[in-house]
Amino acid sequence: MMKQWIPVVAGALRAPDGRWLMHRRPAEKHHGGLWEFPGGKVEDAEIPVESLVRELREELGITIVTEACIPVAFAEEAASGGRIPIVILLYRIANWVGDPTALEGGAIGWFTPREMAGLDKPPLDIALAERLFADQ
Repeated sequence: MMKQWIPVVAGALRAPDGRWLMHRRPAEKHHGGLWEFPGGKVEDAEIPVESLVRELREELGITIVTEACIPVAFAEEAASGGRIPIVILLYRIANWVGDPTALEGGAIGWFTPREMAGLDKPPLDIALAERLFADQ
């Protein structure tokens, strides 16, 4: 049976100075040029936090232990236009090893919550950022 939705994981990396990492999608991809929390699809043989550790290693070249990933929010899109909707699970991460680098194209940047609010983001990342900072 085919999945009715696609599980996706994303990481909200918080630097010691209080800024947060965002990834700019490569121009040729869906939502190209927009800023998002880094991450990717959950593979069939993985649980979400394992996918996040793998995705951030592949995308940013950093090492994270699963215990450092704290679930904080999720956002889902409605099914429309024949596309299978995605559900993004967001984890807050304050500890990692390595210097994050955009390894798969695009760019990365570090932003305060106020700066992040002004970035052009896909709809689900807008919702995730609002939920991440709702109690601050």
